[in-house]
Amino acid sequence: MKARYLAATAAVALGAGMAGTARAEDLTLCWAAWDPANALVELSKEFEAQSGHTMSFEFVPWPNFADRMLNELNSGGKLCDLLIGDSQWIGGGAENGHYVKLNDFFDAEGISMDDFAPATVYAYSTWPKGTPNYYALPAMGDANGWFYRKDWFTDPEIMAAYKEATGEDLREPQSQLELMQIAKFFQGREIGGNTVYGVSIFTERGSEGITMGATGALYTWGFKYENTPGSYDMEGAVNSPEAVEALEFYKELYECCTPPGYTNSYMGESLDAFKSGQVAMAMNWFAFFPGLYQDPDIGGDKIDFFVNPPQNMAGSTLGGQGISVVSYSDKQEAALDYIKWFAQPEVQAKWWELGGYSAHNSVLNDPGFESSQPFAGDFLVAMQDVQDFWQEPAYAELLLAMQKRLHDYVVADQGTAQEALDKLIEDWTETFEDEGKL
Repeated sequence: MKARYLAATAAVALGAGMAGTARAEDLTLCWAAWDPANALVELSKEFEAQSGHTMSFEFVPWPNFADRMLNELNSGGKLCDLLIGDSQWIGGGAENGHYVKLNDFFDAEGISMDDFAPATVYAYSTWPKGTPNYYALPAMGDANGWFYRKDWFTDPEIMAAYKEATGEDLREPQSQLELMQIAKFFQGREIGGNTVYGVSIFTERGSEGITMGATGALYTWGFKYENTPGSYDMEGAVNSPEAVEALEFYKELYECCTPPGYTNSYMGESLDAFKSGQVAMAMNWFAFFPGLYQDPDIGGDKIDFFVNPPQNMAGSTLGGQGISVVSYSDKQEAALDYIKWFAQPEVQAKWWELGGYSAHNSVLNDPGFESSQPFAGDFLVAMQDVQDFWQEPAYAELLLAMQKRLHDYVVADQGTAQEALDKLIEDWTETFEDEGKL
C-alpha cells in the first residue's frame, strides 16, 4: 500500500496545476496544536508548489482551542481563511453565518460527499444533521480509542497471575466490565520495580475532557440525547437506567483504577501517564496513535490498540473535524482552491501516510489499509459506531453543563448518578427553551 501511496503522490506532483485565483494569496489555516497539524503542514507544501499560494498556520493548544476560535468567529475576525473546527461547531458555524456553504462549490468542482465515509459526512459536514447542506469537507476522522502495554499483557508471569486472580486469560478487553476487571488487576501492582496503575481516563472539567471520556461508557450502555432525534425530548433518554449504570461505572473506574491525583486529566495527562510507564491501559484519540506507535520507549512491540469495548452495544465517542472556509475571509476563492486540492484521492492517501486520518473512501476501502498501520483496522471499526455530542448552535453552553454535572459526581463525589443526569436534563431544557427549541 505504501508503494501505491508514493506513486499517487508522484502523480499529484506531476499533475495539472490548480485552477488558481487571479493572484497568489497567503492563506491562514487555523486548527488545534497536535501531531496531525504538523503532518498537515508537511502535506500543504505540495499545495503551495502547485497553486502558487502560500500557507500560514495558527495552531492553538487544545485546552484553549475552542475559546480562541469561537471568539474569533463570533467577532467576525479575519485571522482564519480556513478553519478545521470541531464537529460540534457545525451547527453554530452554519446558523450564525461563520462558514461558507459549500454545495455550489462541490457541484461545480465535481466533489461528491458520497466519496467520504458516511459517518464523517454526517458529523463533520452537514447542518441540519443528515441533510445535503454542507459547510465543511471531512478533514480528520477520529474517535476515542484505547491503547495498552502489550509487553505487560504478554508477560508469562503477569498472565499467570491474572489467570489465578480471575480464572480468565489476559487479553484485550471485550466489554467495559472486562476493562475494569483488568484495570483492577493492574492497580497497585509492581512491575519492573515500579508501582503501576490500571488506566488513565479523561476527568478534565475546564473544556470537554470528562464529557468525551464518560460518553465512551455512556454510549455503550445505550445512552441517548433524545428519545426521538430532533425532538429535544430528553426525559428517559439522558437519565435512563442504562445511562445511570454507565455513569456509575465510569465513577468506579476513576476511583478504583487511576493514578493518584488524577482529578483534572485530558489528552496530555493520559499520554503522559502511559508514556511514563504508570498505567496498563489508556484512553485517547486515534489521532495520537501514530506517534505512540513510533515512540522509542513505549511504542513498537510494547504497545497495541483496541476499540472502545462494547457493553450493551458498540459505541465510540466521535472526535475529528471538517475543514471549512470562513465567511469573513477576504481570500475565499483561494481558500476554496485548498479545499479542492485537499479533496483529491491522491492527496487524501498522502494525508494518511503522513499521520492524518483520511475520511475518503478510496483510502479507507483500499485492500491494504487495514495492514498499513497496527491501529488502522481498529479505526475502521470505531468509525462505524461513533456518536457525537450535541451539534447545536448552543453547543458551548450545553457542554459546560455536562462538564459540571459529570465532574461534580465522578470526581468531586457529589450526589448520585441519577441526580447528576436529572439535573443535566434541567440544565439542557433551560438552554433549549432559551433557544426557542422547546
